[in-house]
Amino acid sequence: MSEQIQDSTRELVDVEHLAKSFGEHEVLTDVSFTIERGGVTTIIGPSGSGKTTLLRSLNALEIADTGVVRIGDVTVDFEQVKPDRHGHLKKSVRQQLARLRAQSGMVFQSHNLFPHKTVVQNLIEGPVVVQRVPVSEARSEATRLLEQVGLAEHADKYPYQLSGGQQQRVGIARALALKPSLVLFDEPTSALDPELVGDVLAVIKDLAAAGWTMAIVTHEVRFAQQVSSQVLFIDGGLIVERGGPEVIAEPQQERTRKFLKRILDPV
Repeated sequence: MSEQIQDSTRELVDVEHLAKSFGEHEVLTDVSFTIERGGVTTIIGPSGSGKTTLLRSLNALEIADTGVVRIGDVTVDFEQVKPDRHGHLKKSVRQQLARLRAQSGMVFQSHNLFPHKTVVQNLIEGPVVVQRVPVSEARSEATRLLEQVGLAEHADKYPYQLSGGQQQRVGIARALALKPSLVLFDEPTSALDPELVGDVLAVIKDLAAAGWTMAIVTHEVRFAQQVSSQVLFIDGGLIVERGGPEVIAEPQQERTRKFLKRILDPV
């Protein structure tokens, strides 16, 4: 199992009535769901359906207009996250957002590694600077994580010396280095050449088997079917269908069926 802190609550994540608009465009509309500890929730749907906005709202990289997000013992009611007339948030609100963000680690589409730092320096940056972990302890954990993702021999290389798939695996290890309760993946293979996708998906499967709680936005539908304990199909800012892997194998909603047919049988 992972080193996540366990408690008696089965649900790690609880999202209630989340809504978000950009100007006149409503991106999320009254979205509610939960994620169990150790569960893998995949979020699928067409481009522009609100998947990434939903994921980024879980760690307040996007500030929702309304709704509540709870991760572990940290709860943010976005109705209360309103800036003053100068555009500033109260100190107490900023602190609560920081606590929510600290619950999760984010793996982005395009790695977002520090180009001027080595692989191991990328991994220890967050623990040392943000969490005040001693350098020796952070470096030891970084070494272990690099072994876990199959990159131990690349510890002292710079990102430009790695393939895209290797960079993405470093990004995964960097997220895990913060020992988050929840790991968020925003289309982690979308920027990769097809031949590099498999290595990254294999790492994510290993994390699922190890008991990490994850939320994954992905267009890799077959992968989602294999790894998910919960699948959310989103379209038009709404959860159209939810369930286990059977959502992909035997969708009940016509909108889900049409989407999957385009993905799985494009001809």
